[in-house]
Amino acid sequence: MHARSTISYFVKLLVCLTFVTYAAAHNTPVKAVAVLTGTSGVSGTVYFQQDKPHSKVKITGTIQGLTANAKRGFHVHTFGDLSGGCNSTGTHFNPFNQTHGGPNDPVRHVGDLGNVQTDNNGTATLNFEDWFISLRGHLSVVGRGLVVHAGTDDFGKGGQSDSLTTGHAGARLACGIIGKHKIFYSAHKLTPAQILYTARTL
Repeated sequence: MHARSTISYFVKLLVCLTFVTYAAAHNTPVKAVAVLTGTSGVSGTVYFQQDKPHSKVKITGTIQGLTANAKRGFHVHTFGDLSGGCNSTGTHFNPFNQTHGGPNDPVRHVGDLGNVQTDNNGTATLNFEDWFISLRGHLSVVGRGLVVHAGTDDFGKGGQSDSLTTGHAGARLACGIIGKHKIFYSAHKLTPAQILYTARTL
């Protein structure tokens, strides 16, 4: 009888640990970072954070060395491959095979983040949110390329031959790979005493 009780207790403990692990993995904020470099003096660091599954992604950071007082195209590209420079990142991340659009358009590439706006010094300060991209699941942008362009993204409405594919945003000035931030998890963790208490009450 005692052995059966002990087994039952450990089964409950295992269930509790499984639940806690699952909850932490699905409710923990996920953070990523991309360090942008290029051959034209453009550089920057961009951070991504998604607090919960299916929630919007907050994008912050700075990009320096751009043309002053200008809008420059800013996109997530398919591949996190910099072996051939920014061209190795491929096309805009477009898992649903849509045409190019602006960040607020219902039809767009997932990677269409629009333009960044520079100040008098050619620095763009980023602080916005996007609902299309994700840092989780098989459609995550983690591991993909991030590119800033030489021209302004026309959101697919400019009538150019490449408006519906690239937004006519021009050459790729700088790029980086979106990687997991070293502080990847920051969820509240149950103490061993709390886990044992929960198991006893199951």
